[in-house]
This record gives sequence, C-alpha cells and structure tokens, in this order.
Amino acid sequence: MTLDAVARRAGVSPATASRALNGTARVRTELLGRVRAAAHALGYIPNAHAQALAGSTGSTVGVICHDVGDPYFAAIASGVMAAAAERDLLVMLVSTFREPEREIAYLSMLRGQRARAILLIGSGIQDRAWERALDAELAPYLRSGGRVAVVSRHRSLRVDSVLPGNRAGAAALARALVALGHREFAVLAGPASLTTVADRVSGFRAGLAEAGIPLPADRVVRGAFTRDGGHAAALRLLDAPGASPTCLFAVTDVMAVGALAALRERGLRVPDDVSLAGFDDVPLVRELTPPLTTVALPLPEMGRAALALALREPRGERARVERFAGEVMVRGSTRALS
Repeated sequence: MTLDAVARRAGVSPATASRALNGTARVRTELLGRVRAAAHALGYIPNAHAQALAGSTGSTVGVICHDVGDPYFAAIASGVMAAAAERDLLVMLVSTFREPEREIAYLSMLRGQRARAILLIGSGIQDRAWERALDAELAPYLRSGGRVAVVSRHRSLRVDSVLPGNRAGAAALARALVALGHREFAVLAGPASLTTVADRVSGFRAGLAEAGIPLPADRVVRGAFTRDGGHAAALRLLDAPGASPTCLFAVTDVMAVGALAALRERGLRVPDDVSLAGFDDVPLVRELTPPLTTVALPLPEMGRAALALALREPRGERARVERFAGEVMVRGSTRALS
C-alpha cells in the first residue's frame, strides 16, 4: 500500500498526506483525521526510509555520470563536490562507462544507500524503452521524498534540470566559422541516439543553413563519444574519396583532441591545411598546439547548480530548469580564409 493510495482515498495531495502521517508540519485537524482514517482503512504503515529522505537527514549525494575520466564530466563533478563540501555532504560518484543499463542499476543501489539526492550527469538517450525503465526506477525514490536533478538531458524525466545551450551554441559556432570564410564543413559526431549529439549537430546544421550552406549526410561521420572515437571518425573522413572540408567540427572537445592527432598522422597542419573546432571548453584544450576553437560552457557552475536544484525545496509539481548559454571562443585552431 502506497502513500499515493492513502492520499487519493482521503482526497488530499500526497504532500499533505505525508505531512499528516509524518508530523513534519502542522495540518488542519479535519485533514489530519481524514488522512489517518484512510491510512487505517488501507493498512498503510509509514516507511522509515521514506521518512528519513523526506526529513533530509541523509548526508550522501549520489552522482551518476557517463565517464568520470572524461574532462567534461570531471569538471561538472568538481562543481558538485565543491558545493557539497560547503554543505558538509558526502558525494558518492559512479561512472556508467557509457553503458545505459548501468545507470539504472546504480540508481537502484543509491536508493538502497538512502542517498539524500541523486544527480544524473550526461546526455539522455533517445530510446523510449530505456526512458521508461529509468522513470520506473526514479518514481518510487521521488515518491518517498528523494530529490533528483539532471544535467544535459531533455526533460522527459520531469525532474529539475540544468540545460546547456547545446543547439544555440553549435549554431553560433557555425556562424563564427562561416564569418571566417569557410564554406566546406564536416562534422565528427557521437552516436545519434544521444540527445546532446542530436542537439549539437542540428544546431550546427541550422547555423550553416542561415548562410545557405548545406551539410550533406555523408559529411557527418559518427564515432564513439571519446578521444579514440574522434580519432577514428576523422580517419574515416580523411580516407573517404572526395572529402576536402576546410573545417572540421567535433561535437566535443575530447573528440576534437582525437581528430587533431588523426590530422597530424595524415600530414595535415592545423589550421594551415584544415581548421578544427570543438565544444565544451574543457581545460586541456587551451594548452593544445594550437589552442582549440570551441564553445565554452561553465562546467563547474553547472555542477553547482544541479546540486542546488536537488537540495532546494520543491514548489508544486512543475520541474525547474536552469539554462547555461555557451560562448564561442575563437582560438588558433581555426583560421580565416582569404
């Protein structure tokens, strides 16, 4: 028997039913009597775990990311940890190694650990079955008073979100590269199922379209969302017949690092022979030779914002969204064409 069933029988909201049974706030006598009568009739017994979560007594925050070794996730996690330390909270950080099933398994484990809040960091997946399985794992945790926030994924989960400007940032980058005189482009993209990839590719394509420049499907070369994925995708592009773009856009900086290595292996100079751009502005790209043109996101601040959302008291049923715009940073890896 669930709290929702008690609330429905008493004709009150789940929040009111919870307050009446847990004694965490004053409830009108008439409502209190209705809730207690409904609980008695249904045989409902309050769950001690749920009460601990609702009372925010836990001191652990769970953070689930795709790959803690990736500088993008490491930078966001550093922001989470700094904000958690200020609140005397312990962070339990786990990596899915880009296996979607692990995310659901880790959610179940963190529920068992009675984590006060859970943060999901990284792109969502355009897969209805996976979304339903994830929602099914989150729903009982949320009902019992747990708090969840996500970073960089669409709002299908109906939880608080931190959303980077992936589409707008990629479009702005395309406009900046067109302004440098480039007209022949190729994109090194991750798996099409990832929402972040879809947003960045579509945004870049839209930015080019504003200048009347098409991006043919064969100029979007996909690989793993990693350094090695960028390296392999760049080699496939360079070895394809007729491929002669003047500028490559890798949808993440980490893929761009792999592409830079591939270009050098083929004897091409950046930016003299081909320009290269990425997305995220992870710290290492400023130290490359040449430094990478990219779209900068405030990654540690995004992590801080996610934790703040998760710990903030909910306001009604509507999920909250905090958006972070990207800023185009033109550096030495791209050049103006005469």
